[in-house]
Amino acid sequence: MKKIVLAADLGGTNLRLAAVDREGNILHRIKEATPRAENGSKIVEVFVRAAQECTDILDDVEIVAIASAVPSTVDVTRGVLVNTPNLPELEGFEIVKAVEDRLGITAVLENDANAAAIGENWMGASRGYDNSIMVTLGTGVGGGMILNGEIYRGVDGTAGEIGHICVVPEGAVCGCGSRGCVEQYASASAVLRMAREIGIENRSELFGDASSFTSEDVYRHGVSGDPIAVEVFRRQGYYLGIALAGLVNVLNPEVIVLGGGAAAGWNLFIESLRTQIDFGAYPKPALRAKLVRAKLGDDAGILGVSYLGFGNTQRNNS
Repeated sequence: MKKIVLAADLGGTNLRLAAVDREGNILHRIKEATPRAENGSKIVEVFVRAAQECTDILDDVEIVAIASAVPSTVDVTRGVLVNTPNLPELEGFEIVKAVEDRLGITAVLENDANAAAIGENWMGASRGYDNSIMVTLGTGVGGGMILNGEIYRGVDGTAGEIGHICVVPEGAVCGCGSRGCVEQYASASAVLRMAREIGIENRSELFGDASSFTSEDVYRHGVSGDPIAVEVFRRQGYYLGIALAGLVNVLNPEVIVLGGGAAAGWNLFIESLRTQIDFGAYPKPALRAKLVRAKLGDDAGILGVSYLGFGNTQRNNS
């Protein structure tokens, strides 16, 4: 009987699930809108239905664990969601206990950026490296750190909050309550804000109505060589490079993996980013730290929690 993990990527909009085997093969996928309720009971019911669907569709399989990647600070030891800004109704939800009580199957919980770091380290861009940093560039900026083959969570489970490294003291106000966080200068939303600040709204002949253009529009014009759009991505790389140079000095990683939707601007920001790392970090660690693009896309988190679901201890097994 083939053993599988039912892995879930719980987002504020969609809940994606996949049946994954020990080799990292995704055997079946399920996607539906994230159920909203005053507690997590409806999410548990989705897991119940998904588990039944997997055993009905897939021949001769045993679900050994249900593993969840969540956009939240998590208490991995107690299986509790601690800080859930995108799903406030789940604050304090004991998801591991709820799943195990309902299904009688081992449950595993991990922060989504940590899960992505583990997934890329198992099957993706940082495979074969024991010391890596994963940076996710999306609406915000997330991160996860693999140190000596283990995911590093910190004493309170908040390690890896790369998006909230300050790069501009007294800079743009961040959703975390601070100012000048790299999230405000390197995310997709930051690309859009910086574009507006340096004058794209005055370029209606190229960009149209300023109220409707998106970070994808800025990228498209950057690729075509528009100087304002090119400058936006230079700034993105510059500020992200400041943050990563500090991490290179502190952690001495072998590889830094960049993923997420806003990493699509790689060719426009990577030179600026690399220059800033070389300028801001010690020469030998800066030279050692490879910059690579993530390989697993949206499946990184799902594969990461699957790895944990099989009882692995986060050590690279390649």
